[in-house]
Amino acid sequence: MQNNDELIQRLSASMQALNVRIVRLASALHVALDDPSAVAGLMSGRRSHPLVNERRRAKPDLVALNISADRRQAHRYEELRGLLGLRYHLETTCRNDTGLAVTCSAITLAEEHLIRQSFNPGTEGLGLDDFLMSHQILGLL
Repeated sequence: MQNNDELIQRLSASMQALNVRIVRLASALHVALDDPSAVAGLMSGRRSHPLVNERRRAKPDLVALNISADRRQAHRYEELRGLLGLRYHLETTCRNDTGLAVTCSAITLAEEHLIRQSFNPGTEGLGLDDFLMSHQILGLL
């Protein structure tokens, strides 16, 4: 049993770190991760801005500053998409490797950690209920 407790703690710590960064990025980008259509739009890339080749200039001008701001915004969207995919992969791999009970415990601890840090429940997107429902729909439960 001690082995499972240590595993749950390690998995939860990884999920907590991912969740905190996901919540902060989503907040900065004004993406409501508790809205499935917003998450679907984000993951489909519709909200992503194209990256433009930015040439460094000796004297910054307004156009260069706008390009840099757009580029940073596009990078943030890409990072958020990547972190959401990484977290989904982590949860799915965890479920396959360690079982549903360990995975649910780790997800629950990670969610509780966010709430203790004053984040609203659901702001990290896929919570335990969503995880269980998606696996039930896919026939994995």
